[in-house]
Amino acid sequence: MTITNVAFIRTKPGQGTALGGLLAELAPISREEAGCIDFELHRSVDNPDLWFVYENWTSRDDLDQHFKTPHLLKFAEAAAPLLDGEMDLRLFSKVAVVGAKG
Repeated sequence: MTITNVAFIRTKPGQGTALGGLLAELAPISREEAGCIDFELHRSVDNPDLWFVYENWTSRDDLDQHFKTPHLLKFAEAAAPLLDGEMDLRLFSKVAVVGAKG
């Protein structure tokens, strides 16, 4: 079952660009992991200190392994002083594709 991880990450004022640099380093490494379907970064149009990460994984086990990788642990450590609160992580599974062809 495909698992989608949605993360909303808010930084302290003025730290959005610094977090973006860390995310830009994390994304290509994460995309190479077993089970990673995609790993996309989005920055708020209205608030440069708010980021949204959208990831799809082939299984919950693959996502769980991602959370244990050295590069993700390094990211979390480096990002911690930049953050305004905890990262808001939400997991989803696809139940239907509305309007899709095929």
